Amino acid sequence: MEETLAFPDLLRLIDERSIAFRAAVDSAPTLDAQVPTCPEWTLSDLVRHIGEGRRTWAATVAAGPADAPAPAPEGTAAPREREAVSAWLAESTRLLVDALREAGPDRGCWTWWGDSQSPRTCGAVARHQLQQMVVHTYDAQITAGVPEPLPVEAALDGVDEFLTTCCATTAPWPHEPATVDYHATEGRSWRLWLSADGARTAPLRTPGEGAVDASLRGTAGELVLALYGRIPVDSLGLDGDPRLFDLLMAWDPTQ
Repeated sequence: MEETLAFPDLLRLIDERSIAFRAAVDSAPTLDAQVPTCPEWTLSDLVRHIGEGRRTWAATVAAGPADAPAPAPEGTAAPREREAVSAWLAESTRLLVDALREAGPDRGCWTWWGDSQSPRTCGAVARHQLQQMVVHTYDAQITAGVPEPLPVEAALDGVDEFLTTCCATTAPWPHEPATVDYHATEGRSWRLWLSADGARTAPLRTPGEGAVDASLRGTAGELVLALYGRIPVDSLGLDGDPRLFDLLMAWDPTQ
């Protein structure tokens, strides 16, 4: 369980989460419903984000290494008729998965992350695209009133993916140096070091080893939802200085 998900498993889970996303959208009484976890969006906005975004990423993967993402292809816009939405979403996922499969995990690709610990490869794009589908499927499910726990294998990969892609950076941490641990009840842990040299992360082989300033414990799914701001950090098991998690949530190392 210590290794990241294999490329075929990433593609399989993207497809599975896409099916779950469409099922949640289909079960919602209206696409005008506000998304509780993204209150600035309606379900229609979320549908557009998922469908159009996956098509743009499919084009970006197909374009290979570049200085900018590929432009949105023609026919990207979401349909206005609700009965056409599910098929359009399925096609959006197919285009992305096909592009990733054709490119393979080691091919270079434009990414929005630059100096993180995640490589700029199609394999890393697949990892992040899975987490996009995982979290936004939860958004759709909670909007439809049918939230489900995140799949364990995707969530375990998701904690590691978030820390390596969204937290690890060479940008200076603008506060006092700190060390933060994340513990999944499924048996995996990660450590995040923060300093003027930036942030770095690694799996923690021996949980509890060494002093830390704060730690967070929950299921892998709960940790992912907390990292993405879907549930409050204080709803999980928290030890140490809780302000560190507020600082992490507010920190944008790209600024």
